[in-house]
Amino acid sequence: MNDQQLLILSTQVGERLKQIGATVTCAESCTGGWIAKVLTDISGSSAWFERGFVTYSNDAKQQLVGVKADSLAQHGAVSEAVVTEMALGAQREAQAEFAVSVSGIAGPDGGSDEKPVGTVWFGFAAPQGKVKAFCQHFSGDREAVRRQSVAWALQTLYSEFLVN
Repeated sequence: MNDQQLLILSTQVGERLKQIGATVTCAESCTGGWIAKVLTDISGSSAWFERGFVTYSNDAKQQLVGVKADSLAQHGAVSEAVVTEMALGAQREAQAEFAVSVSGIAGPDGGSDEKPVGTVWFGFAAPQGKVKAFCQHFSGDREAVRRQSVAWALQTLYSEFLVN
């Protein structure tokens, strides 16, 4: 997905959030703030996006969005448990209706047999305590994995949570 396509997708997300009077936040690890960047590329995004959290280190995940040390120790940063806690923590800290979290292995280093490069976990928190987590596997270099992660997060937020 190119920059123009990301802009179109972000605009759709923003327009829908504005329509329903809701806000979104994000807690990002492997994308390093790219989701927040794409969302705030939209003029007027302050109406529906207040803040994002770049929680690249495990300490940041714990300090900024309340991920439990036990979850990190038992499951690792790239896991369903951690992205779920990241999404719920970001939603709570930002007092937003929706939250997106992402933690993955963008490469070229850091992969293992269990979690190869390209493994990315996503968490979503929505009103009424609705929480979902998804694991995706992307191919390509670091840039490609990160770009695909941003696109997948925005597409899923829109289709699974904002238009239902």
